[in-house]
This record gives sequence, structure tokens and C-alpha cells, in this order.
Amino acid sequence: MKAVLATDLSAASEATIENETCLECLGRIGVNEMHLVTVIPSNVHRGMPGIDFEKRRRNAIRKYERVIEDAGFDVETHVVRGTPHRRIRGIAETIGASLTLVGSRGKSPLENRVIGSTARNLARTTETPLLVNRIEREAENPAVVRQHLFQRMLYATDFSTNADHAFETFSYLRHATQEATLVHVETPKDPDPSDADPTARLEELATQLEEWDIETRVERRQGDPADEILAVEDAVDPTTILVGSRGHSRLRRLLLGSVSEDLVARATGNVMLVPPA
Repeated sequence: MKAVLATDLSAASEATIENETCLECLGRIGVNEMHLVTVIPSNVHRGMPGIDFEKRRRNAIRKYERVIEDAGFDVETHVVRGTPHRRIRGIAETIGASLTLVGSRGKSPLENRVIGSTARNLARTTETPLLVNRIEREAENPAVVRQHLFQRMLYATDFSTNADHAFETFSYLRHATQEATLVHVETPKDPDPSDADPTARLEELATQLEEWDIETRVERRQGDPADEILAVEDAVDPTTILVGSRGHSRLRRLLLGSVSEDLVARATGNVMLVPPA
């Protein structure tokens, strides 16, 4: 598996790259080739006096390249120019990445580097599963909030095709997952219930995970999807929330779209978004 690791070469990005536990988790799910990407924003001009941004970034990224090589991965670096989320997404699609990893300090509308707005833009547009790795805020030497990326998963589903596609990622996440909580949130805007009982459908999914020796519990809630998913996060303390990233349906209000963006902005821990197949 190939993964793209986006970095702005800040202390927050370094927290992800140098965390041995995070790298070990990526290895467990089958990642063996890592592409380090750093983007020089379009508004940084080549001709600015006394500054060679590309040379400085290439020199800086070599340190991270050595760290990841020492962890046992094949590494390729990409120092590119343009709009960060578009270039990151483009490289992920070009190399056929199975995962894009980006750090985020979370609730800050003002941050304008890879740490912050780029994570939100990737959440809206990615064609590759995206893992938003939560970094400590307001710390001089920040650390990742959850070192084990996939140990305790919280999977949110509306039983749509796209949510089912997100569930399929357990086929490789299971190698690093010990516990999972499955949650479905019913809203007032949902149509009349279908013949299939939501609890029964959750139990069916739980059975699949338990066959892989993953300890699983189910939650059925009512209310605002993002609020209820975050309430479950607060109660069970997962390392990562797993959810489909976007989609449209005339039949039901999906978890995809605005809710997934809410989770990226408001969740305490990591969020993994899986786009439609």
C-alpha cells in the first residue's frame, strides 16, 4: 500500500512524522511506501529576494525522509508549488495512494497552512481515504493526541452505499484494530423506517468485526448526527472516527458531506474519511 504524508515542515507536522507508534500503525495495515509531500503556496513568489523556498524545503524534508526510511518504509519526496490541497490530492491520485495523512490542530478557522484549512479542503474534495491526525494545540513542541491510529475505532453509518464502502476499510484496518464502536444516528428528517431494523443491521456489522477478533459494541441514537457521534466519541474515547466523506441521496439524510466536515473540525481525536468508490 502507498500512503501520502502531507507536511508543511512545522512542529505539528513533525509530531506525526516522528511518532514511532503512528508509523508502526501504518505498517500494520499494509503501508510500505510513503510519499512525503510539501507544497509551496502559489502566493509565495519564486523571485522573493534572498529566499530560495524550494531549496530550503528540500533540505528540511530530508530529515523526515531519513526518519521514515529508518522505520522501514520506501520513501519518495515531492516538493511542489501550487494550492496545497489540490497538489496533495493530485499526487495521491497519480501514484494510486490508498491513504492520505495530514495533521490538523483542530478548531482554528485562522490557520492557513497544511495544518488547518488544507485538512478541511481535502475533506471536501479527496478521492483517496483521508486520515486527519489530531495534533496538540497551543504547545511549543506539540505531540499527536492519539498515538495508536487504529486501535479503537468509532464507525458511524447511515447504511448508505458510501457508508458501506467506508466499512470495507476494516479489511485492512483490522490488523491494527482491537476495539470498535458502531453507531447509527436517526434524525427527524429520516423517512419512515425500512423493514430492516437499524439495531439488527448494526449487529450484523458487529458480527463481521468479531470474526476478526475485534471487540465490538453498537450504539443507536437520535438527534443531530455530528453532535451524537461526538457524544459517543466523548464516551468511548476512540483513537479514530471512521465515516464516509460525502455523497447525495434523495432517500435519506446522509452522514456524508457537512457532517464529516463537522467531525474534522470538532472531533477530539483522529478522523478517517472514506470517499465514494
